Amino acid sequence: MKFVSKRHIIKIPSEISILYCENSRILLVKNKQRQKLINLKVKILILKEKNIIVVTDIPFVRQSNKFKKHFKSLQGVVGSLIKQSLLEVSIPTCKKLKLVGVGYKVFDPKTQTKDNSRLLHLKLGFSHSIYYKIPKDITINVNQSTKLFISGYNYNKVYRTASVLRSFKTPEPYKGKGILYANEVITLKEGKKV
Repeated sequence: MKFVSKRHIIKIPSEISILYCENSRILLVKNKQRQKLINLKVKILILKEKNIIVVTDIPFVRQSNKFKKHFKSLQGVVGSLIKQSLLEVSIPTCKKLKLVGVGYKVFDPKTQTKDNSRLLHLKLGFSHSIYYKIPKDITINVNQSTKLFISGYNYNKVYRTASVLRSFKTPEPYKGKGILYANEVITLKEGKKV
C-alpha cells in the first residue's frame, strides 16, 4: 500500500461495527440502535487489527489518468461522509432556537394528525398561526414558550428543520425580532433620524 495521509485514515470507535461489500460498493455503519448506509465512489481498506479505515483514491472502475485529480477529490468527500456517519450513528445532533419579540410563542407539539405526525404550533406576530409538520426522526422539545430544542440522529435533517423554522420569521435588522439560533448575535442598524 502506498502512502496515505492522516486525514484519509479514520479510526473506528469500539461500540460501532462496520460491514463493507466491495461488489455493491456499500459501507454499513452500525450501532446497537442505529445504522447508516453509504454509497462509495472509491475503494476503502479496513484494517481490523488496528481498527481503522483507509480511504484510497482508487476508483471501482478503471479510468484514464485524466480523471486522477477528480478521484483525489472524491477521496476527501468519501472520508468526510464516513466520519459524519460515524458521528450520526453514535451521537445525536441538536440545534437550539429562540424567539425574540412581543407575542412570539411556540407551543408544545402534542397535536397529532390522522397519519400520526406531530404538528408544531407557532405564533409569530402574523394574523394567523403557523403549523409545522415535524419529520418522524426529529424530536422538538419546547422548554419555554420562546425556546425550541431540535434533536435527532440525522445531521442534515436537524439543520434543515432548524433553517425551515427560522425562515418563518427571519430576524430583522432594526429591532432584532424573529427566530434566532441560540448563539446568534445580530448587530442592529440605526433607524431614520429626523
